[in-house]
Amino acid sequence: MNNSIDKSKIIRDASTVILLRDIAGIPHVLMGQRGAKAAFMPNKYVFPGGAVDEEDHGGSLEGAADTRLGEAATGLYVAAVRELLEETGLRLPMRFDTLRFVFRAITPPGRPRRFDARFFIALSQDVENDLDNFSNACDELSHLHWIALAEAKSLELPFITEVVLSEIEALVNAPDAEHKAPFFYHKDGRSHFALL
Repeated sequence: MNNSIDKSKIIRDASTVILLRDIAGIPHVLMGQRGAKAAFMPNKYVFPGGAVDEEDHGGSLEGAADTRLGEAATGLYVAAVRELLEETGLRLPMRFDTLRFVFRAITPPGRPRRFDARFFIALSQDVENDLDNFSNACDELSHLHWIALAEAKSLELPFITEVVLSEIEALVNAPDAEHKAPFFYHKDGRSHFALL
């Protein structure tokens, strides 16, 4: 009897951090490359992030969460801060106001891993340590570097990361405009976009 669980059928909550930094007046984002043997998106350049762990839900943060995230908010925010620290060595304070919810995407069916990922923007000025020191990062992402936002699409990216980059460009160009978070998902064999 096979008791193994098919991971492609499980959809796990996940958090991704788009860290924005102004370098000589040009917006940059922090990205790294996943390993060639990674089960999920091998060799692709991505933003730091990962699955929400059970213990993330027990975290404590100051301030108020974005109501669009519902009961999962604390776990999503804590996971975002934790994953950024683990994968880059960069530390954000545990406060709701250091992260801005900007995008949600559910991995399409048929992939080896599926995630319900929420993407958050964080600003480099909220990072508590050296923005160029990645020596404490784990080995999950290689080639960690700051890349100009306008040049990021030249990297080998997952489709959804390209879509998110376009959204980030729009936000950077109109920071004060009202913003609804796009939600990318699949239903009845088709891709859909909604606004949250």
